[in-house]
Amino acid sequence: CSHHASRTLLYKKTFVESFEETPLLVAVLTYMGYGILTIFGYLRDFLRDWKLEKCHLAREREEQKDFVPLYQDFENFYTRNLYMRIRDNWNRPIRSVPGAKMDLVERVTPDYNWTFEHTGKVLKDVINMGSYNYLGFAENTGTCADTASECTEKYGVGVCSTRQELGNIDKHEELEKLAARFLGVESSMVFGMGFATNSMNIPALMEKGCLILSDELNHASLVLGARLSGATIRVFKHNNMQSLEKLLRDAMVHGQPRTHRPWKKILILVEGIYSMEGSIVRLPEIIALKKKYKAYLYLDEAHSIGALGPRGRGVVDYFGLDPCDVDIMMGTFTKSFGAAGGYIGGKKELVDYLRLHSHSAVYATSMSPPITQQIITSMKCIMGEDGTTLGQERLCQLSENTTYFRRRLHEMGFIIYGNNDSPVVPLMLYMPAKIGAFGREMLKRNIGTVVVGFPATPIIESRARFCVSAAHTREMLDTVSIT
Repeated sequence: CSHHASRTLLYKKTFVESFEETPLLVAVLTYMGYGILTIFGYLRDFLRDWKLEKCHLAREREEQKDFVPLYQDFENFYTRNLYMRIRDNWNRPIRSVPGAKMDLVERVTPDYNWTFEHTGKVLKDVINMGSYNYLGFAENTGTCADTASECTEKYGVGVCSTRQELGNIDKHEELEKLAARFLGVESSMVFGMGFATNSMNIPALMEKGCLILSDELNHASLVLGARLSGATIRVFKHNNMQSLEKLLRDAMVHGQPRTHRPWKKILILVEGIYSMEGSIVRLPEIIALKKKYKAYLYLDEAHSIGALGPRGRGVVDYFGLDPCDVDIMMGTFTKSFGAAGGYIGGKKELVDYLRLHSHSAVYATSMSPPITQQIITSMKCIMGEDGTTLGQERLCQLSENTTYFRRRLHEMGFIIYGNNDSPVVPLMLYMPAKIGAFGREMLKRNIGTVVVGFPATPIIESRARFCVSAAHTREMLDTVSIT
């Protein structure tokens, strides 16, 4: 009880998350569904082997049958026999701004989703519940679009060089100073690609003899960066502080394997909002553990920056914490800012080190000027430095929309995951047949959604994922929930 009370004291507001366990009957039926699909998959592979059914996937040529195989046949089993049945739910081409509504290019398949043909028709005004356009800055009119257009006329579209050569323009330095102020840190550095911000910077910070403690649901970019670093990786249960503390305690007591020398560095890797679960990191507890065990903290705010907190400064702002307690603050501009790229924020020594040693800084082409301007304009809007209250209004609207939409789905009896304040809303489908059916039926009703199944989620936890935006009106959210 005392331990629970001490944990509660770390939070300045109520922290409510819901992860309802899969009902036993649903789990059994889901496994049965995958079992039946697997049996039919083997049957169809048998027919393909005997040339009774055509196989459209790449296969080894007969004259190369004695070579080391280029295509692993069994590895493609899932793609051939399960994913292909519902492939029409993904990669849909759009031909408009990914705002609250969007236009989709209509397509048909003559061969059960192996190939697609465009009909020439366009599905107009589809309600967009799939894009990460949290604050509605993905738009082709308004101040952001105007300033980006002016920047394109002055600087062009590309820089054609790296930051260390001839690719460092004044807009990059302006954005970095602005981002540092926005985050409340000493210094920041921006990169042209969000994924590479993680995958290329973690190896610059960690090496052999270091220990990385990673949440089991971390994004692929964090996982790749950790693996490329050469450091030892240990995984703790999602948002489970007891699991994390046990790993920290063991690391302090036992040190490195075999030699038992102390670890050079211990780095905790977490995200602000987990994009598949809709959960928010228990940051106050993680900071307390980090201080207790003298570890470092790397916080990925890809989905939380701009989308959480009274000032839109992310999960640190949401909990009312000091940004200086987070050693490495990372985030992307691809969601709330309606742009592209990522950033690293922290102490000046950290940023100066990365400027010299990060592969993203040394070898990658600089961020595009109009992209840079889009971020500057939208960030100033959020900060209220554009002379308007538009940014604060959007933050409030996103919070209201999130609360309203989650409440509506809950009242209708759906099982939804995540934190009550998270704009990422996973609605559980469970069964494999429902994945394709849900996506198709929603599109028939002019609603675009993202459906997700195995292997992106556990096999019995397929889901539809809604991303709420400040650009959504109450009528749009009512249309989606009623449908």
